[in-house]
Amino acid sequence: MTDRSAERTATRPPADRPSSGAPSGKSADRPGLGARISAVVGKASDEHRANANPASKAAATKASPAARPPRRARLRLTRIDPWSVMKTAFLLAIAFGVVTIVSVFIIWSVLSAAGVWDSINRTVQDVVGGQDASSWDVEKYVGMSRVMGFTMLVAVVDVILLTAIATLGAFLYNMAAALLGGVELTLAEDQR
Repeated sequence: MTDRSAERTATRPPADRPSSGAPSGKSADRPGLGARISAVVGKASDEHRANANPASKAAATKASPAARPPRRARLRLTRIDPWSVMKTAFLLAIAFGVVTIVSVFIIWSVLSAAGVWDSINRTVQDVVGGQDASSWDVEKYVGMSRVMGFTMLVAVVDVILLTAIATLGAFLYNMAAALLGGVELTLAEDQR
């Protein structure tokens, strides 16, 4: 809109004004739309000039991108999807079960290779002394098949329990977050 059209609208009487000259409840001094827009734009440009003084420009040009502080965002964790928690917990519990089985196998193999079971058998025979002690073998009680079977049973129970507990934890968190508002996080970008 040009200045001329703003001047024309500013001097033109409103269309709903009575012809008798009496005001109809509106202000008789109210400028037109063009004049009001020009005033707002002028005020905004004056404010912009005031904010962009030479001292702040010099500081902005001297500051390097590494010197600016990292941006931060404050977020609130208000809901956790229980289905995604269950899938993730199930996968991690299976991984934990596999690690448990492999580590027990390695530990048992190392103990067997080191002669720990033979040493325990000799110690029991020396302490008890007699024919009953010579037939006693520790590997009947802690043999590879028994230990690995028990470990697999523990791993399966672990997978079920960890998955159920994690899913229940997601439901409980959602209820607590509905009451209290959730956990507040502050995220910041890396300084590089």
